[in-house]
Amino acid sequence: QVQLVESGGGLVQAGGSLRLSCAASRRISGFDRMDWYRQAPGKQRELVATVRSGGSTNYADTVKGRFTISRDNAKNTVYLQMENVKPEDTAVYYCHALRTVNVEGASIDYWGEGTLVTVSS
Repeated sequence: QVQLVESGGGLVQAGGSLRLSCAASRRISGFDRMDWYRQAPGKQRELVATVRSGGSTNYADTVKGRFTISRDNAKNTVYLQMENVKPEDTAVYYCHALRTVNVEGASIDYWGEGTLVTVSS
């Protein structure tokens, strides 16, 4: 069973920076994509950033230009560098990984338990 463990959350002031880490229990090069999601109180979980196995990335419009997702295959870790954070970035941040298991496109999803980020104004 694959485990994803997030770390790096905490309390930060608006305008500050934070780096989240997601450590995987297996080689992340085997995942087709890895993502960061977030869920604010009373809201649905939303996709924040994606990094694919080939290295391409995508970002939600709300974080584009402020957040950077990266992966270190040697450390089996994915990062989310958060800059110029805003109170609306307050949420539990979850790491997600997806692995395709057959040619028909069936896949397996893996989730971490989340790390809380609180941005004070």
